Amino acid sequence: MDKIKEIKEELNKYIDKEKAEFLPKFFKSYPGGYGEGDLFIGVSVPNQRKVAKKFKDLSLEEIQNLLNEDIHEYRLTGLIILVDKYEKAKSDEDKQQIVDFYIKNIDRVNNWDLVDSTAYKILGPYLIYKDKSLLYEFANSGHLWKQRVAIIGTKYFISKGMYEDTLRISEILLKHQHDLIHKAVGWMLREVGNKDKEVEKEFLNKYYMKMPRTMLRYAIEKFEKEERQKYLKGEI
Repeated sequence: MDKIKEIKEELNKYIDKEKAEFLPKFFKSYPGGYGEGDLFIGVSVPNQRKVAKKFKDLSLEEIQNLLNEDIHEYRLTGLIILVDKYEKAKSDEDKQQIVDFYIKNIDRVNNWDLVDSTAYKILGPYLIYKDKSLLYEFANSGHLWKQRVAIIGTKYFISKGMYEDTLRISEILLKHQHDLIHKAVGWMLREVGNKDKEVEKEFLNKYYMKMPRTMLRYAIEKFEKEERQKYLKGEI
């Protein structure tokens, strides 16, 4: 049997009708929403991971077939397999091939969970000691998902104690209009603070008065209540 057909049949075993009704609202796939046109069958991420594990040897060509689908869970399952392939790739050539494939399909990484499940696991480790101009190109692209890829991709750098690109891309996205970018930037600044609070505070003290409120709230979520209030009231 065709592997793609098998994957779809496996995913269909886990369909939850209530979830299928809820997810389009949650991911705003209605007309005018950021996920407009996204379709859902109602399969949880843990169950998608079970299926992905079973089909971990899928080829890039087969993963491409999943990414071409309009159904969200098919794309995410394909991306979960792609991340696993990257993490297990032995050679630089294999890693390069997976990264090129990911970049070629970046328009199919078109909802926030698809970005958040992949950007820092593929582009992060690949680019950490390489030229990072791709992330800046994405940050300046005006394309919502590429911009989220740019900032979330730096999460891996943060884990290694490297904050410069997170801060520079945060600065680029500081006046972005969309709350999905406000949340992503705030989250990454909070991640910086988890590693080095003084680095985060230095950035916040320079920019917090200009930040969208949601971005600031996400960034200071782990601060003590009194300190949070000072930032929110503009008293720093």
